[in-house]
Amino acid sequence: MKTRVPLAYQLLIYQVGVLLLAIVAGAVLILWQARQELDQQYEQRALAVAESVAAIPSIQQALLAGDPTRFIESTAEALRQETGASYIVVANRQGIRFSHPDAALIGKPIDESPATVLAGNTWVGVQRGTLGVSARGKAPIRSGGQVIGMVSVGYLETSVGSHLLGELPMYGLGITVSLLLGIAGSLLLARRLKRQTLGLEPYEITGLLEEREASLHGIREGALATDRSGRITLANPEAIRLLALPPDVLGKPVGQVLPPGRTADFVAGRLKDADELLLSGDKVVLARRRPVEVRGEPIGHVITLLDTGELNDLSGGLGVAGLTDALRAQAHEYSNRLHTIAGLIELGRPEEAMSLIEKASRADQQLSAALVEKVGDPVLSALLLSKAAVALERGIELEISSGTTVAASRLPAHDLITLVGNLVDNALDAVAGAAGERRVSVSVQTHDGQLAIQVRDTGPGVPPAILEKIFSEGFSTKPRMRGRPRGLGLALVLETVRRLGGEVDVANDGGAVFTVRVPVVAAPEPTVAAAGT
Repeated sequence: MKTRVPLAYQLLIYQVGVLLLAIVAGAVLILWQARQELDQQYEQRALAVAESVAAIPSIQQALLAGDPTRFIESTAEALRQETGASYIVVANRQGIRFSHPDAALIGKPIDESPATVLAGNTWVGVQRGTLGVSARGKAPIRSGGQVIGMVSVGYLETSVGSHLLGELPMYGLGITVSLLLGIAGSLLLARRLKRQTLGLEPYEITGLLEEREASLHGIREGALATDRSGRITLANPEAIRLLALPPDVLGKPVGQVLPPGRTADFVAGRLKDADELLLSGDKVVLARRRPVEVRGEPIGHVITLLDTGELNDLSGGLGVAGLTDALRAQAHEYSNRLHTIAGLIELGRPEEAMSLIEKASRADQQLSAALVEKVGDPVLSALLLSKAAVALERGIELEISSGTTVAASRLPAHDLITLVGNLVDNALDAVAGAAGERRVSVSVQTHDGQLAIQVRDTGPGVPPAILEKIFSEGFSTKPRMRGRPRGLGLALVLETVRRLGGEVDVANDGGAVFTVRVPVVAAPEPTVAAAGT
């Protein structure tokens, strides 16, 4: 994997790099300016020496006399050593040298044109001569008001450079101090940014942002967030759909994007922060509003929204639809009986109508009495009674095994409903389309601290190829019924059995046979206080 450099080090490297470039550029500029200033200083120094030499009367007289004793040469050399100049050249009006550090050049004409100086003007600058590039100063020599020659004094650039190098330690100290201060500032800035980003690196922040966007757009619930001032800071597509918000909702106050009403009051916090049912257009929305805190400080609120229509769709696969089917089956059966009884009375046969009433009433009472007698658990009795009504409507015989004698147990009621209800529903679906006998047999018994549930049907059984798949969530061999999802019942059974520490088996014996065994604790017997105690 590619090694990632932490943000603090990246900032340090970038800022130190920028600082170094700035320091180098500044140092070059300073050195260039210092060099210019040194050249000017040496030029003025050379001019001052040249003017001093030109003002010496003995030099003037010797130049007029042609300097037969070489006085000019010895005097210029002495002055050169005294002033530290690289050379002092004295020349007559014709440009012939009378002094020079190189004795071979004495008596020869100078290289440059002396017109400006011979015209009576001084001159300073940097030129290349016989000794190299030098900072020069030139002055005319006058006698009786007439220019009779010139003096040229120079300091070689090597001497100027040596002087500049002597000052470099001071410049280097300043540059080093600036660099150290810059590094310290960069470290402090990197540390501050690290705290502000909660210790996250840029790629981690990018990953979190991508995950946040993917999550907000992927979840089916609506998500809406507001800051302290009531401005909307977050709204995913589902929230925009449910509340009919404009696309550019971010950054706007709640009152600007929602019409006055209960929904706007809830989002703005004018209602209590509790679960509320809101009407948004033709949709009924379940809304929840919760505060959001960062480091113990409130920064706003988050609102989650769920279309109750989706809840109704989901409830069909979680047992609510089974209860509805049972009630509908009972209502349908009683409606048929009432119509039959009404028909017999209209035909003038009240005896047969009374006989039908007594027979139906006796059958219901016998079924209820049998369940109450065999099944001590009232939850299980009610469940089997409702399933018997559904089976009767579908033309299926629901048989309660003679061995079913269940006392009240400490098995939670919802777990009992999940296990028995889903197994019976699965068996009813299996025999619904079967030819010949259509029967479902249910046996529920407790023995040695275990609850054993067995549901047997006369259907086609479970094909061996799918024995290991039938308990998988979402797997079903049957199509959806009225839009309800399939493949949840047996998955819920398996999950409940595992949670209770039991086991579930499936076999084929004249149809499918499902057996569940889970450990239970018998409920304590009610105590009766003895008389006189």
